[in-house]
Amino acid sequence: MRFGLGCLAVAPLAGQEVPRAGLVITQSVRLRPGTYRLPAPGSRDSSVIVVRGDGVTVDARGVTLLGAGDSDPDEYAGVAIRIDGGHGVRIVGARIHGYRFGVIARGTRGLVLDGLDVSRTWKPRLFSLPEHESLVDWLSFHHNEHDEWLRYGAGIYLEDVDSGDVKNVTGEQGMNGLMLVRSDHLRIWDDDFSFNSGLGIGLYRSSENDIQHNRLDYDIRGYSHKFYHRGQDSAGLLLFEQSSRNIIAYNSVTHGGDGLFLWAGQSTMDSGTGGCNDNLIYGNNFSYAAANGIEVTFSRNTIVGNHVDGNDYGVWGGYSYGTRIIGNDIQGNRSGIAIEHGQDNEIAHNYFFEDSTAISLWADSVAPSDWGYPKYRDIRSRRYTVTDNLFSAARVAVRLSATEAARIESNYWSQVDSTLVARDTAGIALSANAVAATSQSFSPVAALDQMRPAPLGGAAVPLTDLALRGRDAVIIDEWGPYDWLIPKLWPVDKDPTHLVILGPTGNWHLLSDRGVATVSRDAGRVGDTVMVRPRGDSQGDWTLTFELTTSPHTEFAYDHFEPAVAWDARFFVWSDSTDPRSKPEAFQTLLHSAPILSRREPRLDYEWYAPAIKALPLERWALDATGAVDLGPGTYSIRTISDDAVRVWVDGRIVIDDWTPHESAVDHAVITGGHHTLEVQYYQVDGWTELRLDIVRGVETSIGSPGPH
Repeated sequence: MRFGLGCLAVAPLAGQEVPRAGLVITQSVRLRPGTYRLPAPGSRDSSVIVVRGDGVTVDARGVTLLGAGDSDPDEYAGVAIRIDGGHGVRIVGARIHGYRFGVIARGTRGLVLDGLDVSRTWKPRLFSLPEHESLVDWLSFHHNEHDEWLRYGAGIYLEDVDSGDVKNVTGEQGMNGLMLVRSDHLRIWDDDFSFNSGLGIGLYRSSENDIQHNRLDYDIRGYSHKFYHRGQDSAGLLLFEQSSRNIIAYNSVTHGGDGLFLWAGQSTMDSGTGGCNDNLIYGNNFSYAAANGIEVTFSRNTIVGNHVDGNDYGVWGGYSYGTRIIGNDIQGNRSGIAIEHGQDNEIAHNYFFEDSTAISLWADSVAPSDWGYPKYRDIRSRRYTVTDNLFSAARVAVRLSATEAARIESNYWSQVDSTLVARDTAGIALSANAVAATSQSFSPVAALDQMRPAPLGGAAVPLTDLALRGRDAVIIDEWGPYDWLIPKLWPVDKDPTHLVILGPTGNWHLLSDRGVATVSRDAGRVGDTVMVRPRGDSQGDWTLTFELTTSPHTEFAYDHFEPAVAWDARFFVWSDSTDPRSKPEAFQTLLHSAPILSRREPRLDYEWYAPAIKALPLERWALDATGAVDLGPGTYSIRTISDDAVRVWVDGRIVIDDWTPHESAVDHAVITGGHHTLEVQYYQVDGWTELRLDIVRGVETSIGSPGPH
């Protein structure tokens, strides 16, 4: 969304303060209601408004702060409100949009943020396509000892904050909703941090917080239904690096990259000690994640009474120890519970239904050599208790591999193909397991109530209609997850001429088209599909504009721009003697020799770990491709994504020169309309391959998600 509202030029009422750039608040104040466009300084140590002092209340009900004008979300900058220290600070009711950070608080005690709307903060452009992902979009939250998380932006960012409430806050359509760094004893409740392209809530070295009754749905990237489900380290809720003794209860955390992503942290990986331990995860819904409903690793936790449906893995618990997984409803996952190298874990009173494998426990024969963790700990898979579970309609109920001392007793099986598959196991004790009738009722034990945390509000937050839908409801465009509030045209599959009309219920009709010969229908209902036949002279440039005729009337469009380039692509294999990194002249000579393969390509778009072109080796190959393009009047950008190296010439002039090996990175060059000859050189050293060239309208500078450092 773009913002075009200016400041309301109204004189302040008595006892009120007009929001302005540079305002410093040191005592309680009522801000003058209105909408104010106040761009922020670029530095994170500056802000539009600063709050300092003890017992300060800022009543901002009716106030909207806008930091950005007609810019894309990855150009949003600065901080709207910064809270420096203090005790008992309260911010109430502000709407804050178009900044990199809505609110940053540091060193504050007893902080209350109530009724804020910090939606539409900074987020990066995404480069994954409906048919395949781009590695540019992967996130890395693993390190934050040097404030690496600040590079991502957030609706609210709390650092070294102790105690207080974050309640009734909305933070949608940014990258991250709420981030906690070394912040403890907070109550986070009745908030909505959904539809973000990174995290709903993230914790780093943050403990003893109470997170209840929140909506954290559709915090996701890296998903395209039927094509890939990677998640790219997005999550509804993230707990990293020694975040312990938190209560996570009664939340709706559906359709995330992961639902809950918990990792002990680098210090545990290096030393073998510590972890994100003793968190209580109770009564949440972690369904329909791209990857894992719940991921808890290298730690000890309690997971009780959750719904975990329709994920790739329901619970992934690698290297978990002393973890209790009790009374959960785990349905329709590829694996219900999967734990590698776990010890002393209890799996009891769970209901498994239509999981391909309900429980999988195993150890690998070789531990990663670059981890410190296995040097300090016994990581054998051992001493499991699997009791009083009901397994229904599974291919395999329990699968064990390289596991010692597992007690499997008093479980029920119903319509299970294989109750136990074991390999290289020892000390497996089976007793009192039985076949159950399909209609047998199953109820978790009363012990679940003994673990139940006191609710901060009512019962579990009710699921929305979207939260109840399957993974096919996840639609991710170049700016993140779609919220289904406005109509949208979206490709059904890889073919951009086959479109589905998404959005709220209603009728639509075709308003106009450009560069189109025929459309299969010109009116209908939301949910319809249409087929488009572009004109032969459209040169990959066509547009459809529709209108939703149900009140309110809303226009929506699909704009396709992919100028035709017939690429003559030649592939080569290089060696030490023709290494492009150290032997540039020999490499150029190689490119003038006979290639191992020549192909005519309609687009340059290669992305794989194992080569999709059979003639190419896994590593040490190169490409030289030439072509020509005709563009109408205007300004355009050539955009490349490359891993390991790329160069581009336009009309014989080099415009992109990123020739040092790198992980997936984006480069741009501006060109004008007209006829242009193009040449692309690329080389692959080893590892992942990614090369893509796009021509887009206008001047584009987006580089995607910030890298790991």
